[in-house]
Amino acid sequence: MPIDLEKEYNNRARVPEHPEIFARWANEASTHRMRPGGELDLFYGPSPKQILDIFPAGDDAPLALFIHGGWWRSLSPKDFSQMAAGPNAHGVTVAVAGYDLCPQVGIADIVGEMRAACLFLWRKYRRRITVYGHSAGGHLSACMVATDWTTLAPDAPADLVPAAYAVSGVYDLAPLTKISVNDDLRLNETCAHALSPLYWRVPAGRILDAVVGAEESSEFLRQSQIIAEAWRQGLATTRYEVLLGNHFTVIDPLSDAGSGMTKRVVELARAVHAEDR
Repeated sequence: MPIDLEKEYNNRARVPEHPEIFARWANEASTHRMRPGGELDLFYGPSPKQILDIFPAGDDAPLALFIHGGWWRSLSPKDFSQMAAGPNAHGVTVAVAGYDLCPQVGIADIVGEMRAACLFLWRKYRRRITVYGHSAGGHLSACMVATDWTTLAPDAPADLVPAAYAVSGVYDLAPLTKISVNDDLRLNETCAHALSPLYWRVPAGRILDAVVGAEESSEFLRQSQIIAEAWRQGLATTRYEVLLGNHFTVIDPLSDAGSGMTKRVVELARAVHAEDR
């Protein structure tokens, strides 16, 4: 029987309690935003949505960037400030990025915006960055780690983002051309392929963890597994892991300093920082 792609990729329908999860996230984010020392609403570009909220952890701290999800078309960084809480507790400075949303812009534009955000952070801190993200942010995280930064900015290292921790991402965008979300994404087969990091050349030595919730659809499980397998063939270091949770609750451990997810993001960030010292 053919796969029902609409059902496989409709996470809000699969998790009917998602409004309560989103409300909880907003409350938790509001609490973390009151943390002393935060630099909020820093503009890295001309759009009102091109902002970074930075939660510092010291003058010589490892640096990480969190990218939120929402099918590239919804939600805000202000809903995800708590995703910095776990790494902050271990001395990692975290920036949480916003971006323009589809259909006002396309996914290619958002990839460009996240690159601009990374370059903003490089010029502010002169430190390489570990990126972690969820859902659409997982896709964008993979795009950042596969970028050759010297083609964009002569002052940036080629491996400005050497490591990424991508949660519940979509890395082959072809299936999205066949479902209703594409009314906003406006993908055709050609651009879906071009924007799929599954097919990008990844320099040897880059690191990607592709993780996904155990309660997610078979397609989301497949998406994380295939990028880990494909990039490993290109000599990147990859991990595929299935963790507890559905598409939304899977990222909750990032707000917990003691969780395995937090510890892995911190491990990656510290390793990058140690190489730079």
